[in-house]
Amino acid sequence: MFVDEVILKVEAGRGGDGCLAFRREKYIPMGGPFGGNGGKGADIKFIVDEGLHTLIDLRYMKTVKGNKGENGSGKNQNGKNAEDVIIKVPQGTIITDNETGLLLADLKNKDDSIVVAVGGRGGRGNTAFKTQSNPAPNFAENGEPGEKRILKIELKLLADVGLVGLPSVGKSTIISMISKAKPKIAAYHFTTLTPNLGVVKASKGRSYVVADLPGLIEGASSGEGLGDKFLKHIERTRVIAHVVDMGGAENRNPYDDYITIRNELKAFDESLLNRPEIIIANKMDLDNAKENLKQFKKKVKNKDIYEITAILGEGLDDVVNRLADILDEIPEKPLYEEEKFESYILYKFKKEEPYTITRDSDGTWIVKGKEVEKLLEMTKFNTEEAISRFANKLRKMGIDDKLVELGVQEGDIVRILDYEFEYR
Repeated sequence: MFVDEVILKVEAGRGGDGCLAFRREKYIPMGGPFGGNGGKGADIKFIVDEGLHTLIDLRYMKTVKGNKGENGSGKNQNGKNAEDVIIKVPQGTIITDNETGLLLADLKNKDDSIVVAVGGRGGRGNTAFKTQSNPAPNFAENGEPGEKRILKIELKLLADVGLVGLPSVGKSTIISMISKAKPKIAAYHFTTLTPNLGVVKASKGRSYVVADLPGLIEGASSGEGLGDKFLKHIERTRVIAHVVDMGGAENRNPYDDYITIRNELKAFDESLLNRPEIIIANKMDLDNAKENLKQFKKKVKNKDIYEITAILGEGLDDVVNRLADILDEIPEKPLYEEEKFESYILYKFKKEEPYTITRDSDGTWIVKGKEVEKLLEMTKFNTEEAISRFANKLRKMGIDDKLVELGVQEGDIVRILDYEFEYR
């Protein structure tokens, strides 16, 4: 089964918890803190596997979770880092953050890889907090939560040439004659339900990849037929080979067919019309093909038009070599501009509050903010010193002052995530 689009939730591993321990050995007075740090949580990483040609392995995955790092232990022993989670995808896979719409990666080369969610750092054991003023800290940290994302994963086939045209114009026959691809061929519309790739060998030892895309129809760019699902695969092609049935099957006009497909390409992505294009006039063995081609040429000027009879193999050598010549002349261009990638976004500096405070209908104060929530999740509320440290950090962040400014009263409930605190 050909699957080319998947929505996947990924959760990197949480860091291991730091250890709260003290050195208690005979003849060693005032042993001090002895707790090790937790290990790093697992990253979620995508890598290219040349043996894959579909995203079907990801289709039934709803969520991919990384393992937690190992907890620290006594004797200052740090926990092990968790092993990264590796997800293999085909060449041509595009990964987008589904919430922001920004691109994370275009994995088009065989060695490409990307970490899409970073595992949390390990929590620090109490040894790490030792200072001159506090030589025996009685607290440790929980591990940092790992990153969470919802990803849109798309496969856009890597092909140099894209064969486009209405159903049953002979695209599958052409690719079967010029390569070793074996698509299903039959005398009815939409025989081809998935794209087919074939490696074509041209003169002078040249070779390139051709994609036979399922037949487009009028309205394909807005969801009619199969076009909206497979039109995206033409985005990577450097040359468009437009196959036209010059025999005029089903009383169709070859020129009207050509304009129909051009309009659909324009509606999907107007830049496609600027790519190099050749026209393959197929089925030239039929009675009215010569006359239809004559009328076609009167309306379509300044285009390379090649006459072929694909089923007999006639005229295909010229097409194959001409496509190779065009590919030699044009450079490869990236599919996306750099500014569409998340890593290239330029954020303008502006001072923003690191948290927000609102009041619920029941009078509870709700504090939200990435840093506040992270502080809460990494705090172990198992000692008085840990609780005091948490309260001091909130105070330094200005949360106490902000609550007073908003009118908090003694005994009011303050909620951060699922934790509730009484204001004093």
